[in-house]
Amino acid sequence: MLGASSDIAQATVAALARRGRLDRVVLAGRPGPRRDAAVQKATSEVGRRGVVRALDFDATRPDEHEAVVAEAFADGDVDVVLLAFGVLPDAATAAAPDAAAAVVTTNFTGAVSALTASAARLRAQGHGTMVVLSSVAGERPRRSNYLYGATKAGLDAFATGLGDDLAGTGVEVVVVRPGFVRTSMTAGLGPAPLSVDASDVAEAVVAAVGGGTRTVWVPGALRLVMSVLRHLPRAVFRRLPI
Repeated sequence: MLGASSDIAQATVAALARRGRLDRVVLAGRPGPRRDAAVQKATSEVGRRGVVRALDFDATRPDEHEAVVAEAFADGDVDVVLLAFGVLPDAATAAAPDAAAAVVTTNFTGAVSALTASAARLRAQGHGTMVVLSSVAGERPRRSNYLYGATKAGLDAFATGLGDDLAGTGVEVVVVRPGFVRTSMTAGLGPAPLSVDASDVAEAVVAAVGGGTRTVWVPGALRLVMSVLRHLPRAVFRRLPI
């Protein structure tokens, strides 16, 4: 789990544990109370038969990612890598050059680095699935969160292309495109139509792993909604209250 404190990552651990599909969990994230809580929660869910490890991981330090991923794979093959980290900037952040660049470093540059390192390990072992949490925001960035949307658009394109490059290796890439998810990251924001909980995304992730699906929309109705929004004239799209 790259992004150990992510609500969706923790919900995915819980969903896999309920199905008895966890022997080992590696929670990679920045050290602190949130990661400690995630480790404690995962340990209680996996039970005595499973092993939970924590690794220090910082998305903004791509020079360390290869070593972190190597450590995650040190105890044997890894079946699933979930990339779940990211930040949601506000308008002030988007307007400040340094702050905006930092968002890109976390959401895109760090993700590219971590995925590339993970892909090499999975390719070497000859099997596995990488699940990448993208967003419908990347389908067509809105004026209210264009910076976030731009980073997700880049991540989505990279993950999709990486999946094509890995075809035939035994490694699959699943791109998950949720809409508004009620999590700690979105706390304080008014929920949008078709909002879901972290547990809904987690269930979709679990269903997709090994299921042959390469792109997952959560909820599924968003696929049709975004198909319409994607093709609206720019002048019309700009005036929408979204």
